[in-house]
Amino acid sequence: MLYTNAQTDPRIYEIIDAVSADRIEADITTLAGFGTRNTFSDTISDTRGIGAARRWIKSEFESISKDCGNCLDVFYQKDFVKAEGNRRVPKDTWIVNVAAVQKGTKYPNRYIIMSGDIDSRNSDGSDYTKDAPGANDNASGMAGAIEAARVLSKYSFESSIVYLGLSGEEQGLFGGKGFAEYAKAQGWEIIGVLNNDMIGNIEGVDGIISNTEFRIFSEPVPPTETDRERQARRFYGGEVDGISRQLARYVYTTTKTYMPEMKPMMIYRLDRFGRGGHHRPFNDLGYAGIRIMEAHENYTQQHQDLRIEDGIEYGDKLKFVNFDYAAKLTAVNAITMASLAWAPPSPNEVAIGGIVEPSAKLKWNKVDGAVGYKIYWRDTTSPTWDYSRYVGDVTEFTLEGIVIDNYFFGVAAVGADGHESVVVFPNSIFR
Repeated sequence: MLYTNAQTDPRIYEIIDAVSADRIEADITTLAGFGTRNTFSDTISDTRGIGAARRWIKSEFESISKDCGNCLDVFYQKDFVKAEGNRRVPKDTWIVNVAAVQKGTKYPNRYIIMSGDIDSRNSDGSDYTKDAPGANDNASGMAGAIEAARVLSKYSFESSIVYLGLSGEEQGLFGGKGFAEYAKAQGWEIIGVLNNDMIGNIEGVDGIISNTEFRIFSEPVPPTETDRERQARRFYGGEVDGISRQLARYVYTTTKTYMPEMKPMMIYRLDRFGRGGHHRPFNDLGYAGIRIMEAHENYTQQHQDLRIEDGIEYGDKLKFVNFDYAAKLTAVNAITMASLAWAPPSPNEVAIGGIVEPSAKLKWNKVDGAVGYKIYWRDTTSPTWDYSRYVGDVTEFTLEGIVIDNYFFGVAAVGADGHESVVVFPNSIFR
């Protein structure tokens, strides 16, 4: 299949159609049925607690793998966390994550990760005995990762995909920290992390009901940037063009292309105000990572003991989850991962020139597997890449009449079937 500028991939529509709200409902029902999945809850019982939950998740991944000819490598990754020095850790415990890795055929060490959280909590995050069904927070995200594995395991990809269940989120993002460090120790090249935390609620505490809007949280620049990079931003721009922000734009563009009924909201913030999520530990190590979640939260259903008070029903119950909406956001993840895993790598080096000239000039390195490249640009105040030009199989190009001062620019590699890499913001200049 030869790339043309107007092409979309019919396989992406197949993936959207294959995501099942009924299967997601069944998985959320099972996870909520464990009573509590608090990080410190029962690990022996087969019917209650986080131990039963993670064993069930692992068995689901193993069943999916069996159906695709053992295409998934399913395993536990764990770290020991002590109560001493951790105020939200009531007792020493193992933080156990569940991973299913679908290896890429051409770039097996390049990974795109979709994560959900295994654990749940009630009003007291250290109370591991009372019920905490955690239907939306975060059985919805975990069920989404399982469903994405069911759907995408039917396909073969050039890059690897990881379907991941993380633990210890409510007590300090321990699971994400452990897995991020594991990936770094393994030398993984992580394309991006899609953290799904609460993707099932459509009726907000603000009274707004929407089954099409969702938020994409992303930090502006990596915390690992150097002083030299920070200084360069002051003179050349890029305050909102870090790798996580580019990943967020990729999700936005892919969604608007293939699921135009959805309304992604680019939120220029690491996470919700003063709160955290499991993409952050990956960001801390310099990896691209974002949070995908519902647009309108209901705080009476988050981190609450099950009760009725002043006529309000509190608690994260199954009855409050919209499974069709969770399926839509699962599809957003699935098509993003498929597009990235079918795309060539991004250029490593992108240089820009055109100072005091009437045209912008760009150069980039040749990318293995790319049949061509696309230059993107946008107004400096725009949150998304609004203009683009496919320039063919060249490694430099001049945009005549486009003044470098008035826009931001980037370059993406394009594969034979039209899938594009994440856009790379210029990382050097030339004259």
